[in-house]
Amino acid sequence: MKPLALVVVACVVGWLAFQTFQSTPLDPKAVSRAVEARGDLASDEQNTIDIFRNTAPSVVYITSIAVRRNLFSLNVYEIPQGTGSGFIWDKQGRIVTNYHVISDANRLEVTLADHSSWKAVLVGAAPDRDLAVLQISAPADKLRPIAIGESKNLLVGQKVFAIGNPFGLDQTLTTGVVSALGREITAATGRTIHDVIQTDAAINPGNSGGPLLDSAGRLIGVNTAIYSPSGASSGIGFAVPVGEVNRVAPQIISKGKLIRPGLGITLANRRLTDELGLEGVMVLKVQPGSTAEKVGLRGATQVREGLVLGDVILAVNGKAIQDYDTLRDELERHEVGESVTLTLMRDSSTVEVKVALEAMN
Repeated sequence: MKPLALVVVACVVGWLAFQTFQSTPLDPKAVSRAVEARGDLASDEQNTIDIFRNTAPSVVYITSIAVRRNLFSLNVYEIPQGTGSGFIWDKQGRIVTNYHVISDANRLEVTLADHSSWKAVLVGAAPDRDLAVLQISAPADKLRPIAIGESKNLLVGQKVFAIGNPFGLDQTLTTGVVSALGREITAATGRTIHDVIQTDAAINPGNSGGPLLDSAGRLIGVNTAIYSPSGASSGIGFAVPVGEVNRVAPQIISKGKLIRPGLGITLANRRLTDELGLEGVMVLKVQPGSTAEKVGLRGATQVREGLVLGDVILAVNGKAIQDYDTLRDELERHEVGESVTLTLMRDSSTVEVKVALEAMN
């Protein structure tokens, strides 16, 4: 087809389209549609709304700020390094969050639900539990402590709710269920955190340190980690159980750190026990005045003929001990002052000794 003919066809098509548009009927009396009455919210919807309204004022937004120096001008400047979540612990302005949220910060800032911002200082931390406590100077009337629940009687399938600041979007609510119980995750220190709650409530970067709630709006865990190849939520999130939080936070507030239960002993290193072909962990020294000394635990002794082996700890309360980490994990399931039963290998015989745990530095 020749170019002139193409132009003519295009003009005809355009004119027909214009005529069609012009012939579309218009109604100058058009008005908005009437709104149909919705009716009452479903009970579970109303419960979710109530949980958010009641708990959101207890959730905070944490910004960790790093200090940098310009290499040319030597001027010092601050840059936001990361964000996370937390929640108000008490009327004195203490804030609980994850240790990894604040671990590398030079300065910390906490933003409350009313958008007021406050400088925060670190009270203390338990890195092995990925928990930390901050302090802000906000007045008591701005602080609504979160309601504390329990985690020991949770059931898979229970509804849960997470409030936090994923990707910096503060006061975000996500919902889900308890997907599994008794999981294990690894803290930044490499230590294992036991009895962790798994949930499919969406948890993303920025949710760390925020609360996981039950259907009564009570704290049951601290959202801590996700399993995700992409770094975004894949429906597998983990929360440190509130039982652990309620045990650790008061110790941090009163002592600045987690008080560890121990036996008052020094253990032989793994290489030595492997060379000796021993199972468990061997007591190398017993500290004078310790509870271990009081119940007669024996350390290794050096004699002319060689090394006389100390007691070898095979189990704690029936749980097999392979190395120092498993011994420490088992002891830390108990409080200072509680007693545990040690199964020992002593002089080629197996004996059991009951010993009270003492506070260790």
